[in-house]
Amino acid sequence: MSSSSRFPGCRIFLAVCLALVIARADEAIIPTAPKPSAPLVFSGSNSRIKAAWQEHYTLGPNDVIGFSFYGHPELARPNVVIAPDGRVNYLQALGVMAAGKTIDELREAVASELSRYYIRPRVIVTPGELRSKKFYILGKVINKGAFTLERPMTVIEAVAQAGGLETGIFQLNTVELADLPRSFLIRNHQRVPIDLDKLFRRGDLSQNILIEPDDYLYFPSSVNNEIYVLGAVGSPGAQGLSIDASVLGSITLAGGFTENAFRQRVLVVRGSLENPERFIVDTKDILAGKGSDFRLLPRDLVYVSNRPWIRVEDLADLAVTSFIQTVVTTWTGKNIGPLITSPVVPGIK
Repeated sequence: MSSSSRFPGCRIFLAVCLALVIARADEAIIPTAPKPSAPLVFSGSNSRIKAAWQEHYTLGPNDVIGFSFYGHPELARPNVVIAPDGRVNYLQALGVMAAGKTIDELREAVASELSRYYIRPRVIVTPGELRSKKFYILGKVINKGAFTLERPMTVIEAVAQAGGLETGIFQLNTVELADLPRSFLIRNHQRVPIDLDKLFRRGDLSQNILIEPDDYLYFPSSVNNEIYVLGAVGSPGAQGLSIDASVLGSITLAGGFTENAFRQRVLVVRGSLENPERFIVDTKDILAGKGSDFRLLPRDLVYVSNRPWIRVEDLADLAVTSFIQTVVTTWTGKNIGPLITSPVVPGIK
């Protein structure tokens, strides 16, 4: 069982974090981050590459530390938990901010406070359980939710921590239910350019990067015959795929074009997020009888811009951003939504 299903409070926190990651994606493209170096090993414990958080570990809420006072064993305080506001108390040093500090920095801060009451106090701070660093996995994994990043961990290990990818039976064969070409990793509000299909289907360890605190891995469903109509339409979002689904038909089902929609060039994105096919559809020509409607396939993205555009690259990232926002908010609404009755931040509706 995942931590988010055991504790309702954690589920709310998870939804808030998700909303912050994708907030206002309708106004700004989620940028693509440079691809981090992969350690080319299965386990992060065997990696010679260290992330910044490992080189400079900072404390955070829920970490457990111990305090002692040199020469006064009776003043030792083991198992002190850093409070949710990031502060700790030790003797007369009350409300000292621990979050964001290293062990040495916290020791100096506490000693400075105690110097008002003791002559040259020698405080010792020892790490106990370091559990403030989290990462998040949602979608088609066995155990969804927040997980503690307590050691160096690769993407493969993170998915294993979540119980692995969900599977089902199709035509008497076991198949994965995750849409790996459309799966993604968000880090620091940026999409990390890794190919999860290559990693899990082909064993390409160059995609097996190290997980960092606050990473979000999302695995959409591969069995939903859905298309996504996004951008300047009346009701953007996912639609069930019918036999004769087309660009104009799907836009009509989505409430039609908005008043400021650019109808001359509608973008269709097909395939993986890393190497998609892109098609430009002129709906004005179709309506004028000068061309046939474009037939859609499962998981196609139809994106209608609210301004003229010429280069397909100008719009592709925005289409992917809208897709990421849609699939994550849809998942959050189905799985966490009953606990949230209003938008968490502007732009999430």
